[in-house]
Parts: sequence; C-alpha cells; structure tokens
Amino acid sequence: VDSFFVAQISEQAMTALSLVYPVQNMINAIAIGFGVGINALIALYSGAGDRCRADTAATHGLVFSILHGLIAAVVCIAMMPGFLRLFTGDEAVIALGVRYSSIAFFFSPVIMAELCFEKLFQAVGRMNETMAALLCGSITNIILDPVLIFGLGPFPMLGISGAALATAISPVLSIAICSRHFFQKSNTLTFVRQAPSARLLVQSCQLGISGFVGELSSAVTTTVFNFLLLRLAGNVGVAAYGVVANFALVATAIFNGVAQGAQPLISQCYGKNEMTGAKKLLLLGCGTALALAAVLYGAVFGFTDTFVALFNSENSALMAEYAHSGMRIYFLGYFFAGCNIVAAGYLGAVNRPTEATITSVSRGVAAIVTCSLILSALFGMNGVWSAFPAAEAITLALTVFLLKRPQSVRS
Repeated sequence: VDSFFVAQISEQAMTALSLVYPVQNMINAIAIGFGVGINALIALYSGAGDRCRADTAATHGLVFSILHGLIAAVVCIAMMPGFLRLFTGDEAVIALGVRYSSIAFFFSPVIMAELCFEKLFQAVGRMNETMAALLCGSITNIILDPVLIFGLGPFPMLGISGAALATAISPVLSIAICSRHFFQKSNTLTFVRQAPSARLLVQSCQLGISGFVGELSSAVTTTVFNFLLLRLAGNVGVAAYGVVANFALVATAIFNGVAQGAQPLISQCYGKNEMTGAKKLLLLGCGTALALAAVLYGAVFGFTDTFVALFNSENSALMAEYAHSGMRIYFLGYFFAGCNIVAAGYLGAVNRPTEATITSVSRGVAAIVTCSLILSALFGMNGVWSAFPAAEAITLALTVFLLKRPQSVRS
C-alpha cells in the first residue's frame, strides 16, 4: 500500500522506496528470524509442559527484539545516505530515500516489538488476538497513507515522509491490542525477571536461521537486482522491479504464513516425539503452497497490465513493458519457492537447524546471486527476471535431498 501511494508521487519516489527496501527487509529479517526461533522454543517447551521455560523464552524474545530495534535505528539512519549513493547519483532520489528511511528507522524498536508479539502469541495458540492486532494495524496503515501523504482534511501534505510515518504508527495499535491478553484470566504468557542468557539467544538464533535467511533473501535479491537493473535500464528498470518486488512481497508473505502457521504445530509434534504427525503437516503445507502458487500465478498472468498500471502513475511505456515481462517470468518461481519455504520451516521446527540453514542460504543467497549474475549476462533483462525461478528450482532439488536424509531419533 505504501508503494501504491508513493508511486502516485513520482517515479523518483518509487525508485527511492525500492532502494530503501533492502535495508528495511534486512532489519525485519533479523527480527523475524529471531522471532521464529523463540516461537519454536516456546512451542517446544509448551509441548513438553514446561511453562516456566516457555515464559523465560518469551521474555528474552521481547527484550532482544527491542534492543535490536534500537541498534538498527542508530546504525541505519547513519549509513543510509552513503548506502543510497552506492546505487544512484540522482540527488532527488537520495533526498527522498533519506527522508523516508529516517522516519521509518527511528521507529524500529516499536516495529521490532510488534513482530516479536506476533510470534509470541502465535506460539501459544492465541490466533484470534494475533489476527485482530495485525488486521487493525494494517487497516490503520492503509487509512493513514493517503491522509498523511497527500494531506487530506486538516493534515498537512507530507509526501514520502507520510508513508513512513503511517508505517511507523500502525504497530503501536497492534501492540496495544495484543497487550490486552496479559490482563485476562485466560493469559497463557507471562514475562519474568530473568538475567540475559547467551545460551538461549544462540539457541533461538539457530532455530530461527531458516526464517532469517528466508526473509533475508528478499533483501539480497532486491540489492543484486537493483545493481543489475540500474546497469541494464537505469532508474526505469529499478522502478519496474519495484512493482514486481511489491507483489512478490505479498506472495512471499502468503507462503511464510503457511510455513509459520504450521511451525508451532510441527514443533509440538516433535516435542511429543510424534514425527508421523510432523511429516503429515509438512506434506499438507507443501500441498497448500502448490495450490496457492497456482491461484497466485493465474491472477498475475490474467491481470498483469492492471497490476502494473497501479504503480505507473506517469504512464511510462518502457516501465510498463519491463514490469509486464518481469511479473510473468518472476512469479513462476513461486511454484518452487512455496515448497522451499514450508520445508525450511519444517526443518527448523524439528530441530534440524543445519539442514534448514543450507536450504535457506541456497535460495536466499547462493543460488539467487549466481543465477542472476549468469542469466543477466546471457539474456539481459529477461535473465534477471528468470533468476528467481531458476534459483528456487535448484534449491527445491537440494531440499528434497536433505529431507530424505535419515534423522537421528530424539531421546
């Protein structure tokens, strides 16, 4: 939604948002990876009936998430001007990017806390609270975007800064809704006074590495693609990828939802030594991912031009052409990516962090970087778009091999 309204400002604003996105995604990747690990620990402890250790894990999750947000705010605000100059010398684009990122990163501690709350409540099965909080936060963001960007009613026109402010404010409402749970008799989660544990931090990071690298893949992909597209087509190419990347973000969120929804259930099965149930959940997750990929690609193929037009306020024929081919080629990769995301979540949930890491690093870094460099050199723009499905297909073959490896029986 941010991107849709920012695209109405100008092509330069859309380019600036596309360049800032990888850094935002990197910060979120760390938070989500850590949250997935804490989620798995809480589910494991809950499955084993150890409420005390589950509460300790939840407390560490919130403390480390807020600390991460504080560090990210300081570092990213300081580095953003230099980072943007790595990609473009257009001072207008740089100024817009700095303006957006300064506000967005200032509120990082709040955004990280919201991501943590989401994982904590998911782990203890409080799906109604989580859904209500996320929906209210998202709707608030959607409403505030046009109000703050274009200055509707008594509000001043803030432009791209308004988009950042809308994104920063909405998590506050989500946290407030989640916090109501702690005052209810049905409370299943308690924060405790506990000295920081390096062991718990390392353990949660190991279990969450697949989630981290899975989210990191978007940042890596966007960074590499931006470099390649700037060389091949300039700002127009980056703006076109901004269109593809925004729909890709929604698509990836759908498959992450399947994986993260299954993960606590798989972890509980693993905690009870019920591996047959865990494997059934893996198969169900992969089947769901394939069905969703078919529906998603049908929508993208049938409405490509309509989707592109939403972000093409300046009616650039060249940008529309690039984005059209990009959408249709890039989204083929989700037939493979959906299964990879679900499988990586499964491997993390059954305490196989090494295999989960291998799968996630392959799709998130190694395969996508290799394929994009080779295919772009061979086929230009279409090679860039083809890198994603090629990398995901390679990773799926590796993932199937890892899943078939024998696993030691848990004592």
